[in-house]
Amino acid sequence: MLDHLIKGATVVDGTGAPSYTADIGLRAGRIASVAAPGTTDEPARSSEDVTGLVLTPGFVDPHTHYDAQLFWDPFATPSMNHGVTTVAGGNCGFTLAPLKPEDADYTRRMMSKVEGMSLKALEDGVDWNWTSFGSYLDALEGRIAVNAGFMVGHCALRRHVMGSDAVGGQPTAAQLEQMLRLFHESMEAGGWGLSTTQSATHSDGDGKPVASRHAARDELLALSRAVGEHDGTQIEAIVAGCLDKFSDEEIDLFAEMSAAAGRPLNWNVLTIDAAVPDRVPRQLSASERARKAGGRVVALTMPILTPMNMSLGTFCALNLIPGWGEILGLPVDARIEKLRDPAVREEMLRRANSPEAGVFRRLATFGRYVIGDTYSEANSGLTGRRVQDVAAERGQEPFATLVDICANDRLRTVLWPMPTDNDPDSWELRRRTWEHEDVMLGGSDAGAHLDRMCGAPYTTRFLGDCLRGRRLVGLERAVQMLTDDPARLFGLRERGRIAEGHHADLVLFDPERIDAGPATLVHDLPGDSPRLDSKALGVVSVRVGGVETLRDDAVTGAIPGTVLRSGRDTRTVATG
Repeated sequence: MLDHLIKGATVVDGTGAPSYTADIGLRAGRIASVAAPGTTDEPARSSEDVTGLVLTPGFVDPHTHYDAQLFWDPFATPSMNHGVTTVAGGNCGFTLAPLKPEDADYTRRMMSKVEGMSLKALEDGVDWNWTSFGSYLDALEGRIAVNAGFMVGHCALRRHVMGSDAVGGQPTAAQLEQMLRLFHESMEAGGWGLSTTQSATHSDGDGKPVASRHAARDELLALSRAVGEHDGTQIEAIVAGCLDKFSDEEIDLFAEMSAAAGRPLNWNVLTIDAAVPDRVPRQLSASERARKAGGRVVALTMPILTPMNMSLGTFCALNLIPGWGEILGLPVDARIEKLRDPAVREEMLRRANSPEAGVFRRLATFGRYVIGDTYSEANSGLTGRRVQDVAAERGQEPFATLVDICANDRLRTVLWPMPTDNDPDSWELRRRTWEHEDVMLGGSDAGAHLDRMCGAPYTTRFLGDCLRGRRLVGLERAVQMLTDDPARLFGLRERGRIAEGHHADLVLFDPERIDAGPATLVHDLPGDSPRLDSKALGVVSVRVGGVETLRDDAVTGAIPGTVLRSGRDTRTVATG
């Protein structure tokens, strides 16, 4: 007997093939049958007629930071609301394991600073009662609604072996050997592979470069070779050039790491802007170099524009503009005094618009900012207005106006920078770039930067755009890009497609309504901490392993998710 029968679905199976109408039978967490409408003879405990609705495989998000959130939110919201049934965590070199008890506070403060997680939520919402990577995975087993796999973070490995010397130091030969043993243990427990960062934007809770940024090339290659000793594994890596353009050394490093492991390496995130036409070819040259060396380097890129709110009062991307961190890190009164100084503002603008600012130059067009929440009578009526319009009324330069507005709120004002790459040429460049064999959709950072950005809805927003908006790709290809493509990159066994025998990870949606609502600030984290949330529109049902976890954007409470372990749940993906 079938557990459930979905009748009359418009099936988009994840392969890119044309859609078709079918009845889909589910049993024991798998797809038991795919049959022409009305031809299923086997009885079912329950059934539903979904005529007119689209049924797809569950979406796979290849870059998240749900490592901590899953302990207080097993439903990985809002990703699951938007059809995501499998998440990859442990990215950017940051994991919560392996962990010595005395390092828990350091790890919490690092995650709060580098990934924008609420420190209060990390303290109150997580037990921190594991030590090994395996015991961390065991702590999640049987208590999550989505499927989740985790990379092994380089920073955690270094901290565990080297202690405080991990920041600024180099391992001895004995320490490197110990690090490799610890890594092998973590992989044998089910780690998906190695994640690491050498990005200049990644600092710990003390403001120092995170541990993996101090790793030399030999250390990175030794760990990469260790990845290749385990089945179904990957590398995920971040370098400074990910934000703009790779250096020759970074291109070589990516190629060598992938080739040494004999495994794919993915990086986050490829920014596409027609105003910078040489960026995409430069970034993708890493993929070309890797293939020649026998490896494979895959660039993740987002198919939507994800606005990130800013503030002069809290740490955000503005702090990463060269020279700005020194000013924006001052106490509030001293910060306001500096910002009100015309000479200081002039120098800040000069540096923000200089080549050294790299990709952060896009943040310096302050006239395009839209004013969000305000907190003073002096700013009454400004919410929703563009800074350039207010500046014109006041006869000021836009940055001066922005500073005045923020100073009135003692720097609490919420600011929304409007994207500069929302033009037809940039969207056409995105469409062409998506066709590249080493480009994949992803990079939501879901679970991180909680009160600053909300990338989780990229799945539903992209589908809505494909069906009723720009229509850059057809529905079948769009679904494939969200399901089978990432499933194949990670070597997920029997996931990413609707086929008999595959896991019944499924999304049912209304093609006339599928979309994502605007991001809004909610206070639902442990300790009443804030985060941005976005409602899914048109998502009728989400199933994980055949069990319904969401119906009409309401979580059912079921927790059928699986902690996906390398080898058992993933197969080795060839490179070259």
